[in-house]
Amino acid sequence: MSITTNIETLQKELQPIGVTLVAVSKTKPVEDIQEAYDAGQRVFGENMVQEMMEKYESLPKDISWHLIGHLQTNKVKFIAPFVSLIESVDSIKLLKEIDKHGGKHNRVIDCLLQVYIADEDTKFGLDHAELIELLRDDEFTALKHVRIRGLMGIATNTDNEKVIKDEFYELKMLFDGIKASFYRQEDSFSILSMGMSSDYQLAIENGSNMVRLGSTIFGKRVIKHYKNKDAEH
Repeated sequence: MSITTNIETLQKELQPIGVTLVAVSKTKPVEDIQEAYDAGQRVFGENMVQEMMEKYESLPKDISWHLIGHLQTNKVKFIAPFVSLIESVDSIKLLKEIDKHGGKHNRVIDCLLQVYIADEDTKFGLDHAELIELLRDDEFTALKHVRIRGLMGIATNTDNEKVIKDEFYELKMLFDGIKASFYRQEDSFSILSMGMSSDYQLAIENGSNMVRLGSTIFGKRVIKHYKNKDAEH
């Protein structure tokens, strides 16, 4: 099926249940993103800073760009002027850097805290204790140019659906607990981003309201690799 058909099918599935579709456009050419845009998609996710910057310059300015990959502190300054949501915040050090550059551009930058839920060494994120510690940190509460919108997590890459369901359920319970304990009065803390092309339906069943889909939209064929010096993966 075409990108247009895939977008239209997914939006019919997701919009009625209040789930935001993030089209993961990493490694995809501007032409493919434009086709998705023309089909009505407005939220796109990139995991490389340089690639996101290049696409931001080339594409319509009403696109909402999400940084979904591991973000190094020295790269924050490049996306601070325009990024809509940084989904992969995993340290107070990174939050302080985002806050600094948010201040320079006179804007509050929305972020998700990435929680480590997978049984894999390759994933980034905070564990439960680290998350609570961060939220109680005086340095965190002093930040003025970041806003925590919710949590993000990546499940283990496995065919075992029970493992995936358990991880998503655990993150949903954590989200509910954090909401009740720290953000009870803040409607803006409302995003639970979990689920990718291989497991997004399980994620939605377990409370996700934002999914990050790449191959489901653009197909598995990688058309173009961007040459860059980023170290994010």
